[in-house]
Amino acid sequence: MVFKNVEGFDNLEIDYISNFSGGYISRNRNLMEQLELNNLTQLILEKSVFGTPIFKLGSGGNKLLILSGIHGNELPAQIANVKLLNNLIGADLFTTLYFIPFAAPKSTMNNERTFNSMDLNRSAHIKNSLSNLIIQKIEELHIDFVGDFHSTARNSNPGFESIFSSKSPSPESFLIANFISKDVGSRIISFDYAGSSYKGAVEDVCNLKGIPAITAEVLCPFANVGRGTVEKSYMQMESFLNYFGI
Repeated sequence: MVFKNVEGFDNLEIDYISNFSGGYISRNRNLMEQLELNNLTQLILEKSVFGTPIFKLGSGGNKLLILSGIHGNELPAQIANVKLLNNLIGADLFTTLYFIPFAAPKSTMNNERTFNSMDLNRSAHIKNSLSNLIIQKIEELHIDFVGDFHSTARNSNPGFESIFSSKSPSPESFLIANFISKDVGSRIISFDYAGSSYKGAVEDVCNLKGIPAITAEVLCPFANVGRGTVEKSYMQMESFLNYFGI
């Protein structure tokens, strides 16, 4: 992977996970109504036309990934991720942060849960699926910890604000989730062993590979942005970073 400096933005670099997943996110009106269209946000939208961009900020220390958009119709976390990246530009960081605001821009464009009829959170173990390409890049970049941010609707799974984790084989997954749960009040859901409930979640595949990861969910109707949901997802992301002293 060869990151390139983003002109006009201090210490920000960009590369791509894939070049077959791009989409015109500006067509998603529900999402666009909540985005602040400054220069960086516009750049993120423009780059997402050509695939799944990954952004790098800072250097040294732990390597952390903030991921969102695995389900394209779960909007609050994608908006919060863009906001977080905007707010950390120019910050004096002692760690390396990676951001994937839109895992599947085509799905976000269409406000769809799946990508080409594939649930990316059930296929991260399938070789060369889009979510598996994200896993491959996590390994290639030697990312140390992953936060995967979603939303959930009432009467769906889990149907309430929560933090997913597992206790084995990456026990720090549970420690991170417990920290966020106590910090922001999200209910913790923990499994004894990663992938024991179902296969293919990004979080579980990371944990099985020894890369501690959590999944954070806020409660919001699918394909919409509920009041306060972007702010709550942002709080979960901040708490994830706070666990590492950021």
